This record gives sequence, structure tokens and C-alpha cells, in this order.
Amino acid sequence: MSKLMLHKRSKHKRRRFSGSFARPVSSVWQSLVSLAIGEPDERSKRMLRRLVVAFGLSLLAIAVFSLLTGALLDPAVAQDAAAPAAPEPPKMDTGDTAWVLTSAALVLFMTPGLAFFYGGLVRSRNVLNTMMMSLVAMAIVGVTWVLWGYTLAFDVTLAEGQTFAQGIQQFVGGLGWLGLNGVAADAPDPIGYAATIPHQVFMVYQMMFAIITVALVSGAIVERISFKAFFWFIVLWSTFIYSPLAHMVWGRGLLGAMGALDFAGGTVVHISSGVSALVAAWMLGPRKDWMAKPVIPHNVPFVLLGVGILWVGWFGFNGGSALGAGSLATVAFVATTVSASAAGLAWLVIEWLLKGKPTAVGIGSGFVAGLVGITPAAGFVTPLSAIVIGVLTGLACFFAVNLKAKLQFDDSLDTFPVHGVGGTVGAILTGVFATKAVNAAGNNGLFYGNPGQLVTQIIAVLIAAVIAAVGTFVILKVLGLFMELRVKPEVEDEGLDIYEHGEGAYGEEFAGEVAFAKQAE
Repeated sequence: MSKLMLHKRSKHKRRRFSGSFARPVSSVWQSLVSLAIGEPDERSKRMLRRLVVAFGLSLLAIAVFSLLTGALLDPAVAQDAAAPAAPEPPKMDTGDTAWVLTSAALVLFMTPGLAFFYGGLVRSRNVLNTMMMSLVAMAIVGVTWVLWGYTLAFDVTLAEGQTFAQGIQQFVGGLGWLGLNGVAADAPDPIGYAATIPHQVFMVYQMMFAIITVALVSGAIVERISFKAFFWFIVLWSTFIYSPLAHMVWGRGLLGAMGALDFAGGTVVHISSGVSALVAAWMLGPRKDWMAKPVIPHNVPFVLLGVGILWVGWFGFNGGSALGAGSLATVAFVATTVSASAAGLAWLVIEWLLKGKPTAVGIGSGFVAGLVGITPAAGFVTPLSAIVIGVLTGLACFFAVNLKAKLQFDDSLDTFPVHGVGGTVGAILTGVFATKAVNAAGNNGLFYGNPGQLVTQIIAVLIAAVIAAVGTFVILKVLGLFMELRVKPEVEDEGLDIYEHGEGAYGEEFAGEVAFAKQAE
């Protein structure tokens, strides 16, 4: 009898414990569902506030731990960060040269990866046109960078004792390296950008950034911009937007002189391309059938293949920006990995909670968001800080993508919500988590006793956004005087592959193929 009573009591306790655990979980779930469908009650709002506080406190704990352990970095990093009392002049290094050449190849490989990523997200009748927009950037910028792009980005005249440019060269480089005049293959650059690798290696590495940056813009305007208009947009944008902005940040120009930190392209690449994409999508207007019927990716495996290529390429993007094969490249490599993983995890979890199912496109987008967010910070932050940056960037981009959908703004492939928002969040958080314990050539951020760095980062973000927005608006207005920016409505219906390129991706018959053949005659 006593055993039976004990069993009943034990069973009752288990039920009571199970109920006490299930009730709050169920309550949280119901609150999230009501928020997701846009019908939150007061109880749901309270629950959301509690979740935000709990999540924020967790992130704060990680950030504080990162701050407290800043002085306890791996000895190899700390030793490498501390400069010797009497450093020897740097010499050309074959290891550094090999790493930067490999990184250049990895960054170039990112552009075909972007082609697959974007190509899988569009409808099958536009996949070739979408991929061609990335490939043609490789063709155009690969030539213009040699002829004039590189000199506009990195040529600078410095007086003795000067570190940064004066006058007009605060905004754009000189013309001394037109056609690679004086850009040696057997000696480093005379400015001091990369003292241990040949000048031409530095030049070709920077070329790869210029290529993929303008290709990123295409994601917002696919399935409606004419290929001819985008061809000339690449020429003008890479010349008048990318090169001056790269000069201002990396070429001893205005933003560099301000002390803005951008290790691998948060402002130069992601904010410029994201804001330009936003302006271009607004100027061209939405696709003809936008919001009239579902527009879904035609090939998700293409998307995931693109994500994988982009992630691998990003090791050259961030790790190569150390411009040498040392501990700084290691710091950037590790930060790149953990930030992407954290952002993908954050996107997966929040999508699972709010929408009920974790999607392949979602986790892929989360990975890309994390890679974007860590780009400006990769060589300035600890691994724990990189995790926080990844989580915050992933969540910010997730909500930006969903806000864009609610606003019914046709940024076709979420270029601004991922690259514009992700680049902005990453650039600002660089001013929070940067530490000279990781990179003595950088600066401390807010959490390391220097709130001024955060202000500098915000100013740099605003300047980059204004340059990109105004420049893109002017370029498209000028192009519109000479050509149609959009294809005709019937071309949107039939698909741009056959009308713009005369071929189909999968060999299927097109309804308008006969008409196209007659038109060609």
C-alpha cells in the first residue's frame, strides 16, 4: 500500500513538473505565432519583451566575457600583435605572395558562386540572364581595372611625413598608374599597402573585389533590367562609385584618415552595393507580375551550391585581406567561419520559431548574412565577438527581408536586406568589438574603452551610403537618356534568356522562340 502511494505521489510530481515546464514553452510558442501572423495581443507583446530581454542579456554576457578575456588572447596572437622594439624593414616574402595569389583566385571564384546563388533564386526563364550579369562583370572590370580602375582607387601622392592624401586625392586616386604604368611584378608598391608581396599581386587581388561588388547590385534588378543597360552600368559604376570609395577607405583617402575600420569591405563592398541595389530597384520599379503571383526559386540546389562557393571564397576575401600568411590571416579566417555559422544558426532558429519550418534558402541566406557582417571586422575582433556579430547580423537581415516583403518593395533577391543591412550592422559593430589586442594596426572599439570609434564607424557608413545612392541615381538617369533601362513587358512574360541571349538554360521550347527567330532575321 505504501509503495502504491509513493508511486502515485511520484507520478503526480512528474506530471506537475512536466506541466510547469510545458506551460511556459506553450505560452512562448503561442505568443510567437500570434506575432508572426500579425495579431499580437498584450500578453504576446509582454512575452516578446521578455524574450528580447533574455536574448539581449545573453548576448551582453557573451560580449562582457569577450571583453574580459581580451587580455587573455592566445599567446601567438598577442606576441604577433606586439611590435618589436626595432623592427627590420619588411622584405618580399614568397609565403605571403602565395597566400595572396591564392586568395585572389578564391575571391574571383566567388563571382561564379554568386551567379549560381542568384541564378537559383530566379525563375527558370531568367536563369542565364541572371548568371550572365555576374559573368559579364568579370569580363568588363577585368579590363577596366587594368586600364584606369586601379589607379583611381590606389594611386596617391604623399609628401614626406604624410600618411594620408590631401586635396582632391582624399576622394579619388591619381592617374600615375594608368594601364599599370609603374606597377611592378617584382617589387612591392611604393606607397606601403603591402610590403611583402609584388605590386601586381596586390593589384590583381583588389581587382577581384571590384568585380564581385558590382555583380552584387544585379540581385535587386534581375528579371527586368536590360542586359545592355546593365553592361554600361558596370562600366560607369565601377569607375565612378567603386574606385573612389575604395580609395577613400583603403587608398589613404578621407575615410581612412578619419580612422574608419574596414578590414575587407563592409563599406566599400557591401554597403555600396546594397544601397546602390536599393536605389536601382526603386528607379526601375517592380517586376510586372510582382505581388500578382508567387515568385519562387526555380533551383534551390543551385542556391546552396552558390552559398558553399561563396563561403569558401570568403576565406580569401577576409583572410587574404591580411595581405600576408601570418597570425592576422588566421584571426580573419577563424572570425569568418564562426560568424557565418552563428548567423546561419540564428536565422534557422528564428525562422523555425516564427514560421514553423526551417528552410534551405533560409539557412543559406543566414550564412551569407554572417559572412557579410564579419567582413569589416574580421581582422579586428576575437572569435567570441565574431559569434555575437554573426548572431546580430543574421537576425537583423532576417527581419529586414521580412520587412521588405511586408512593404512590397521589389528588391528581387534581397540584396539590400542582406548586403546593405548586413554591411551596416557589421561596420557599426566593428566600432563596438574591435580591439588592438587582436590587431595593433587597428583600434579599440566601444567595449575596449574607445566610444569614439563607434561614432567614426557610423559616419563612415553614412558617407558610403550617400555616395552609393547619389552616384547610382545619377548613373541610371544618364543611361536612361540613351537607352531603355527595362525590357518590354512581353519580354518579362516570355523570359529574358531567349530575348536577351538567344538561348535557354534547360533546352525547353519557348513560346516566343519563333517570334524571336523572325525578329533576328
